[in-house]
Amino acid sequence: MSHRPPHPLPGRRSVLRGSLAASAALALPATVGTAPSFALSGRPKAEWGVQAGDVTTHSGLVWVRSDRPARMIVETSATESFRKPRRWHGPLLGADTDFTGTVPLRGLPAGEQIHYRVTLADPDDYRRTGEPVLGTFRTAPAKRREGVRFLWSGDVVGQGWGINPDVGGLYAYEEMRRLDPDFFLCSGDSIYADGPLSASVTLPDGRVWRNVTTQEKAKVAETLAEYRGNFRYPLLDENVRRFNAQVPTITQWDDHEVVNNWYPGEILTDARYTVKDVDTLASRARKAFSEYFPISTLPSTGEDGRVHRVVHHGPMLDVFVLDMRTYRNANSPGRQTDDTTGILGAEQLIWLKRELARSRAVWKVIAADMPLGLVVPDGATDIEAVAQGDPGAPLGRELQIAELLRFIKHRRITGTVWLTADVHYTSAQHYDPSRAAFKDFAPFWEFVSGPLAAGGFPANALDGTFGPDRVFLKAPTTANVSPMESPQYFGEVDIDGDSGELTVRLRATGGSVLFTKVLQPGRVGQ
Repeated sequence: MSHRPPHPLPGRRSVLRGSLAASAALALPATVGTAPSFALSGRPKAEWGVQAGDVTTHSGLVWVRSDRPARMIVETSATESFRKPRRWHGPLLGADTDFTGTVPLRGLPAGEQIHYRVTLADPDDYRRTGEPVLGTFRTAPAKRREGVRFLWSGDVVGQGWGINPDVGGLYAYEEMRRLDPDFFLCSGDSIYADGPLSASVTLPDGRVWRNVTTQEKAKVAETLAEYRGNFRYPLLDENVRRFNAQVPTITQWDDHEVVNNWYPGEILTDARYTVKDVDTLASRARKAFSEYFPISTLPSTGEDGRVHRVVHHGPMLDVFVLDMRTYRNANSPGRQTDDTTGILGAEQLIWLKRELARSRAVWKVIAADMPLGLVVPDGATDIEAVAQGDPGAPLGRELQIAELLRFIKHRRITGTVWLTADVHYTSAQHYDPSRAAFKDFAPFWEFVSGPLAAGGFPANALDGTFGPDRVFLKAPTTANVSPMESPQYFGEVDIDGDSGELTVRLRATGGSVLFTKVLQPGRVGQ
């Protein structure tokens, strides 16, 4: 069976999609450099493509990586011809950021297609420039009657399944690109720093999976250079680079950006690691993460700033990006009767309640890197996520979630929807107090998708504390099913500008829609 997605009907940016590569060779303005293309030897190159991130009504971020020291220059325009471009002078890219850089773009027009090109200039001679690299994104609308459509998923290059040219590489990205969403929400596990790749893996049926390999993916990541190499790895795939040039991202992290199931203060017993202090590993991973994704709250140093944030996408949508990793307490059986730290930390919970109460968006998507009612174990006795398998009153990390759900109900906050990944299958859970041990909350939906390019796993058990009903499930029956044997999964959210209805579609690669749910605006719970 081929994993290459079918060719779709032309979308609103179909002409642009067909011309990104060709327009990359447009002549540069005289102030940037006018060297002919045949004289580019020894000049900076942006072979890793471009990315845009955290796009709002009037702003966005643009990212690039150079192959050597360079000055980053970004130009934006309303047209592909780049008539009357606006120029943004970016940072000097050097070894301190692995030659990556991000430029914030502000004062952009709302609801418009923004064309941008990134040029890298020799820092000693700005007339010496590399070939420009082009991208595009659409700013969020300013008017409520304009709809929004985005995709989400997570879990990339996990369990030993990397870039396999035999199946078209990371083919899910090309299928998502052809759907032409306004943005993509990466719900964590954007890499597997703890998952080395071998050159080949023999499948149960005798077929052979072949990986593109690199030095940094040959072992678990411990050094900063190894973490950087893990974040670079997906960018080797042309599907990912094309996707990044067309679809802006909102990215969060979970555990595999550092090490499986990590928590602050943990000391590893894994024999593969010479560095046992997880806080040291997390600091290195955080810096590399900040260098390789355009995130509005993280500087490239990775030492300050935060992953959790609100991305305002016009009057119809706010995306509340959670960090369920950095501030959590230690994994345990989760039976505490008093737990103020929980999975979010006390300060992040205060922030989330404040921002939810302030939000005037019709829909409030809570982007969680871990599910709420699915029991995700860590070893034989400990719990990795929120639910701990006891269907009674909230205990452990459930106490913090109960406090949040109670707050949402009593403040009559409407339009909350939970999106997550992590468990490597796709499902839809409806939570209702009539079925729950804890009853002081309004009904809500949680939708799960993924993996995007990793192994598939059987479904996790449900915990009855918040009354989940698994309305839909699509999961393998055996563990670590390869992308050659099973489709990959991503979700789609479509908010209609006229009615305000929010439609969730759980999708599988190959073009199929597995499940659809339509939610009505303006309701506290549904």
